[in-house]
Amino acid sequence: MRIKPFMVKPLAVALLAITPSIYASPIAFSDAWHTVVTKNDGLAAKRANVEQAEHMQDAASDLYLPTVTVGANYTRLDQDVKLSPSDLFGSMPASQNAELQKVIGRIISNNPEIASFAGQLNNAFTSTIADRDVLTSSVRAIWPIFTGGRISAAQDIAQGKTQEAKYMLAMMQQAKFEDLSRFYFGVVLAEKVVETRKEVEAGLKRHYEHAVKLQQQGQIAKVERLQAESAYDKAKVDTQKSVRDLEIAQVALTKLLQQSSTTVPTTKLFINSSLPPMSSFINKTLASYPGLHILDAKRKQADGLIDVEKGKYYPEVYLYGDYNLYESDSLAAKMAPDWAVGIGVSVPLIDSSGRSGKVKAAHSMVTQVNHLRAQAEQDLSVLVEKTYREANQALEEYNGLKSSLALAKENIRLREKAFSQGLSTSLDVVDAELYLSAVKTQRLAAAYQYVICLTRLLAISGEMNTFNNYQQYQGIEV
Repeated sequence: MRIKPFMVKPLAVALLAITPSIYASPIAFSDAWHTVVTKNDGLAAKRANVEQAEHMQDAASDLYLPTVTVGANYTRLDQDVKLSPSDLFGSMPASQNAELQKVIGRIISNNPEIASFAGQLNNAFTSTIADRDVLTSSVRAIWPIFTGGRISAAQDIAQGKTQEAKYMLAMMQQAKFEDLSRFYFGVVLAEKVVETRKEVEAGLKRHYEHAVKLQQQGQIAKVERLQAESAYDKAKVDTQKSVRDLEIAQVALTKLLQQSSTTVPTTKLFINSSLPPMSSFINKTLASYPGLHILDAKRKQADGLIDVEKGKYYPEVYLYGDYNLYESDSLAAKMAPDWAVGIGVSVPLIDSSGRSGKVKAAHSMVTQVNHLRAQAEQDLSVLVEKTYREANQALEEYNGLKSSLALAKENIRLREKAFSQGLSTSLDVVDAELYLSAVKTQRLAAAYQYVICLTRLLAISGEMNTFNNYQQYQGIEV
């Protein structure tokens, strides 16, 4: 099908109309938060860290189990191990008797036949105890019964590390919630600023067109028209700048949500008539803030280290056993038992690991964690109070500018009317338009600051799931 020239413009308009729907992804704040929780790589890494800690905790629970090993040994001797009657006689106490040796020596020297027969008898009764090549295989088991509390301490340390990993994940989720709030409502604020800039541009355009007509009629001087034109041109520049700021904010939000198309927020800026008491936020923060629980997990690990080092002063009691699976066909193998079991005790007398110093170091670590927790509680109380006051300040600013907004609108109406009658200058009209824009922008910024402070309060107090209550059910849309 050939496209005719008169069809190009309608087609272009149609393509522009459908482009936003193709390349834009509308998303509510709650859905955006769900996307961050499920897709963010940083949170995924923290979840993997939690799984690793849980596996290590499971591994520590196996410390009470016996250790069973199967082993095999091959040994090459320089020669066979043999035992002859002469060697046996030589190991007897009688062989050390000098008088008996003299008698035997005289008998052998007087009777050569006896000496020859004794040599043949010695060779005939020589026994091979073990061959040069020795191959053995056995099952060995060691089962700890008492370790001075070191096993339970190691398990407590592993559990503390698991708790620490979980609270680190929760802490990162709170940080991501604040990041999402800044990026998401930053886009909403940028959209509102663009609307305000376009309104100013439209108002100054009308003023410029009005000034052109009045100059043509000789009612105003050329300089008045130039002032109107200059203000209109600057308004267009400001509008384009706000559009670029919006695009940058949208890119940041889109990357945070890992979307392939531009993300368009559907949740608007809002305020609330009031906030719950500050004390409720402080109490919830001190009771649930993950950073404090991380320090508690650190203290649990330090207590475990103390128990581990103290356990080195106690004896270790264990059961052990050995069972031969394979042995060579030799006299030594036949004489050896097939299995053996027993109980062992190991008492540390001198230890080179520095256990005394390590116990003191672990106690110092507990003291350090206690001080860090006390300082963290103070810092959190200050942070909550500061954020709470900033939120109320933003509310006061937003509500306080309501009368200024009404004044700015009325001022524009009067200035435009006076300008048309020659009683006001073009600069007065421009100032009125800019004042209205400034008041609107300031109110939007106050609403944005309120939402950011609110999300920070909800994040650090562990109340992120109540955001919808403040936004949907109690919120006043800006």
